Amino acid sequence: MRTVIFDLDGTLADTSGDLLAAANCCFRQMGHGDVLEHPKDAGLALRGARMMLSEGLKRVEQYDAAVVEEYFPVFIDVYRQSIDLHTVLYPGAMVAVKALKDAGYGVGICTNKPEDLADQLLRCLGVRDDFDSLIGADTLAVRKPDPEPLREAARRAGGDPAKTILIGDTDTDRNTSAAAGVPSILVTFGPSGQNMSALNPEGLLHDFEDLPEMVSRLIG
Repeated sequence: MRTVIFDLDGTLADTSGDLLAAANCCFRQMGHGDVLEHPKDAGLALRGARMMLSEGLKRVEQYDAAVVEEYFPVFIDVYRQSIDLHTVLYPGAMVAVKALKDAGYGVGICTNKPEDLADQLLRCLGVRDDFDSLIGADTLAVRKPDPEPLREAARRAGGDPAKTILIGDTDTDRNTSAAAGVPSILVTFGPSGQNMSALNPEGLLHDFEDLPEMVSRLIG
């Protein structure tokens, strides 16, 4: 079976609002107030908790790697409690997923979000059962851009890792697909969309309506 594997944050759903809110909660506990802004820092949000905490502390000239590590579990706890307050699926995302499944593709998710948080979010959004596999940052011993999480997502979706495609929104996704020797499609409607063409993916997605045709053209 051919498979279509999606990144989650910034690809299927705009999670930036809830991620930034959790980071700002940490900064308030540190005594710095709200340091990050939405939507200006939406792209930063999709680089992960440690990146947000590090960048925020640098902005207030208080960067300390030990503080970042101290507050990482605080961030996770805060985020878990309000994981879908602002998060929304991108328009047409699930219509495209259904169309791909109806066309016979296996469909899964490969994300650098911890697996339990990704599972929680997908269930809160009511779409967990629409995906045949879910690989998170801690499912395996390695994470993207290592190609093995992508390959395992394809396997668990019932597919051949050599006949898969990754839909993503960052250089991490582009590098993952390249390492796996398979094509990638990068979305242009996420926070870093204007930069995607410079990564030279096999496809650029402007609207989920176009995805099934692009997938068919690239992997058959």
